[in-house]
Amino acid sequence: MMPNQIENLSFEQRHGKDRVRVGRVWRNRDGRHFFVEWSVSISLLSDCVAAYTGDDNSDIVATDTMKNTVYVKAKECAEQLSVEDFAVKLAKHFTSVYQQVTCAIVKIVEKPWERVSVDGETHDHGFKLGSEKHTTEVILKKSGALSVTSGIEGLALLKTTKSGFEGFIRDKYTVLPDTRERILATEITASWRYSYESLFSFPQKPLYFTERYLNVKEVLTDTFFGPSKEGMYSPSVQSTLYHMAKTVLKSFPDIAAIQLKMPNLHFLPVNISNKDHTIVKFEDDVYLPTDEPHGSIQASLSRIWSKM
Repeated sequence: MMPNQIENLSFEQRHGKDRVRVGRVWRNRDGRHFFVEWSVSISLLSDCVAAYTGDDNSDIVATDTMKNTVYVKAKECAEQLSVEDFAVKLAKHFTSVYQQVTCAIVKIVEKPWERVSVDGETHDHGFKLGSEKHTTEVILKKSGALSVTSGIEGLALLKTTKSGFEGFIRDKYTVLPDTRERILATEITASWRYSYESLFSFPQKPLYFTERYLNVKEVLTDTFFGPSKEGMYSPSVQSTLYHMAKTVLKSFPDIAAIQLKMPNLHFLPVNISNKDHTIVKFEDDVYLPTDEPHGSIQASLSRIWSKM
């Protein structure tokens, strides 16, 4: 947003409501239920400087009103919809109803409730909590200019072989040995920005973004592991990260950019020795799991015309 000039000072402001939690159930006529749990955060860029400088609240959208709006809009969604569609619905409301609001930023984290199976059959109304979370951020300006970013938090992956790390810089502080055999484990945080830049180009297909989220997660996972029998060798986390990001952009033309954060969660080989001899010798079979400290690797990959 453009800063205001006040008393020879530059002033920027926004206000909103964070972590509005909402659960929504949809019931089909055949008795099958669908359920989501969302944590919604709203931030409004608006012309309400007088509230800060002149004790005048007449241009403020109360944050309690924002909270109530989340529940009302969730009720209005008679059909199941993606978290991205709901974020756009909220952003459209705030930018169209309130003259003062020039831009709405809506962030939502979806908890991974998954349908359970009992005796080999999927349950009509039973769910269990999974692991990784589906995230989105929608930025909508009053003009209709749009930015939609989706992502994954907490995608934990591990492979017990086909990973190494060698040929790195060595100096007097280096004790890490070269290896072509190690466990590779990480907990991925991924975010990708779609190429849709206005409400007019935004897909209208129901659950389009839910399907795309599942597709991206599958591509990331499959690329990390490689084929089920032979796998794929990883010479470094950096190399695997780049290959995963490039495969996503190659697979989905409507994704303009992707960012991946992949901490290297270490499994340290265990050797137990005393001053006389080795009691237990490591043979790629016993490890000490540790995530503190851990390697931190992240990168963004964008199409030439795009910026993350």
